[in-house]
Amino acid sequence: MSTDKSLVAALQALWDIPPPGPQNLWSSREFVALKELLTKRYRSGKSTFGLEASIGNALRSLGLPCSTPHLLHQPRPDMDKVAAALAHQFQRTTTRRRYLCPLDMADELPSFKFGNARIGRFAAAELEILFNAPRLERCYPGIRLDTQRLSQFHWMVVEEDISVQGESGNRQFSWLDVPFGKDLGEIVPHSGRFPAAVERALFFLLLAPWEGWAEMTEVDWRGFRLPWVYTLDNDLCAFPPPPPLPEQLSWEPYAHQVDHDEWEESERPLWLRTWATAEDVRQALEARWALLQAARTQASELFSTPVEHFLVRAFLSYGIDEVMAHLIMIEAAFGAEADHRRKLRLAGDNHDESATRRVAARLSAAIVEPGAAKEYLDLYDMRCTYVHGRPEGRVISSQQRVLARRLAREAANSLVGLAQAQQSREIVLLDLLNRGVANLPPKP
Repeated sequence: MSTDKSLVAALQALWDIPPPGPQNLWSSREFVALKELLTKRYRSGKSTFGLEASIGNALRSLGLPCSTPHLLHQPRPDMDKVAAALAHQFQRTTTRRRYLCPLDMADELPSFKFGNARIGRFAAAELEILFNAPRLERCYPGIRLDTQRLSQFHWMVVEEDISVQGESGNRQFSWLDVPFGKDLGEIVPHSGRFPAAVERALFFLLLAPWEGWAEMTEVDWRGFRLPWVYTLDNDLCAFPPPPPLPEQLSWEPYAHQVDHDEWEESERPLWLRTWATAEDVRQALEARWALLQAARTQASELFSTPVEHFLVRAFLSYGIDEVMAHLIMIEAAFGAEADHRRKLRLAGDNHDESATRRVAARLSAAIVEPGAAKEYLDLYDMRCTYVHGRPEGRVISSQQRVLARRLAREAANSLVGLAQAQQSREIVLLDLLNRGVANLPPKP
């Protein structure tokens, strides 16, 4: 691609401004000349709201000396490459978005890639690339990205391509995308805490039997925790969020002997101990990923209900909210509107059972575990005890909490297997009901 000599010249003029530069860079002759050139080249002469901020962000990310006076003695970059990078920001239609998710308190995990995600432990140098450390250093002079400490944790990295607005200014001010008159207080059902791509990857990880691997389920059945997600775009027009701090993760005091009578105190990551080795986890994930990929399982009608949402919601919740989310997930997997409206039932559905017992029957058939019907009904009764405020039985035991997780996980895994046949949801649920009704305990 030929070099835009006018753009290179405009950038050279800006790079010649000595730090710290003018008090208002956007009003400087050099900045205005660059803005006019960019609007003429890529915006048909139209300057939109926020354009100055977008150009300023891009210049800072590219290392403009007067925007990064805290970085002394920077070598002058190849201005042809700088011009090409800036021009690309005005021509692009997508941006690569990277979600860096710390798997806090994880024990042994393998390096494993699935779809647009991967998990593993990364060296400090690898994290500097993933976080784009030079860009963060230019944008945040007072915050250092401590990759040495962050490298002691496992991470999940998810990437996706996102469409960007044609107007580069809108990429810095996301609120410009909100339509006028929109109800800002509306609730979008099943909207997740984290981005959809992250929760989809997390759903896959939760199909593994973490509650079976945990050494101390009374402490936590989870094999890891996900306290936050760091989102980074490679769009230079958008200002990156501040670097994450290692203190936002879980540490414990640690002392090791360095001499006969000398000990050195430090910190190390705190982890949830599991029986599983990294190889155990890898084999479990490989088996589930093969099934999940077959015939686009998550696009199946069986996943048209919020199964994925509530399994992830349970993982991210604690206490009664965790248990409730697991039970709702089972109901989302095996419940149907026809359970409450007889007129909607298919021919052959002659079972005189309540909606809750029908869900229990389907669950027991799906996971091929006859006793699961009674286990689910007992958990549901416990749920009613909490919701309806009965005075007795208000404490939920560790065993009940882990049982709710296990049944929900097995339910989700069974849907993955059932989706391979690509049958309609109504037909699958009727077949499960017919096979599972015999597992129901006598009515009270």
